[in-house]
Amino acid sequence: MPENISKLLDFKVLALGNNPLTAGEIFAALLTLLIGILAAKLIFRSVGKRLLAKAHIKKNTALAITKILTYLAYVAVVLLAIRMVHIPLTTFAFLGGIIAIGVGFGAQNIISNFISGFIIMAERPINIGDLIEVDGLLGQVEEIGARCTRVRTGENIHMLVPNSSFLEKNITNWTLSDKKIRTKVVVGVIYGSPVKTVVAMLLKATRENNRIESDPEPFVLFSDFGDSALIFEVYFWISIRTIIERKTIESSVRFRIDELFREAGLVIAFPQQDVHFDMKEPLKFRLVDDKSPLSGQSG
Repeated sequence: MPENISKLLDFKVLALGNNPLTAGEIFAALLTLLIGILAAKLIFRSVGKRLLAKAHIKKNTALAITKILTYLAYVAVVLLAIRMVHIPLTTFAFLGGIIAIGVGFGAQNIISNFISGFIIMAERPINIGDLIEVDGLLGQVEEIGARCTRVRTGENIHMLVPNSSFLEKNITNWTLSDKKIRTKVVVGVIYGSPVKTVVAMLLKATRENNRIESDPEPFVLFSDFGDSALIFEVYFWISIRTIIERKTIESSVRFRIDELFREAGLVIAFPQQDVHFDMKEPLKFRLVDDKSPLSGQSG
């Protein structure tokens, strides 16, 4: 049995110039390739965790360093496997030219996204944990990959956004510099309402909320004379860390506004319409007997 295995490993599969290539060499190269890739992935994943724990660098930077080192290790493992089977690198010159032509025609988007991924990791227009708005959807960045970025929306839907989109399109990053943003709540009251009381109640509703920043202070704008209401907007600053937090704070402010308006006798307006008849003479009314002509007949 050992002799059979030895013969199998020494079996010449093909010859590259003056170098015969045996089954054993191919097996060793493939095994080296597999073990090397798995080892590189595990080692540099551990390196990334240590960078976060001990070097006190941002998660985005640690991720970029880890990915670059991992890809360099992949290249080294592939070159080692090629060396083990005695294939000269010049053999791949012609093959490399064909691959380059194929990339130029068919893989432009892949290469663009790949390069954009490293630009994002270097310039950091977005970071892991940021709240961003993509195509009208608000989501939190969970992972920045080499080709695409994974974003989780408030509905727990994961979107895979191509990295090139962050460099080519307008992406709103709500938490790029800090977690503080300004938001507003709009309310309409009926015509004839005491506007100064409305302003006081709106400010009270925001100042009582401990999740609203006191600096800068909330303020109210008399926005417009609407079709059915006097429109007011109360602006305030909040710090958000999760997707739903903004909507939760705005909702609590609306609940408190409704309570304060009821206590102060203020009425929140609703759509209504007055109809006026322009007549030259009074309307004439006529009573009509709605009984059936057959009602007096017997069956």
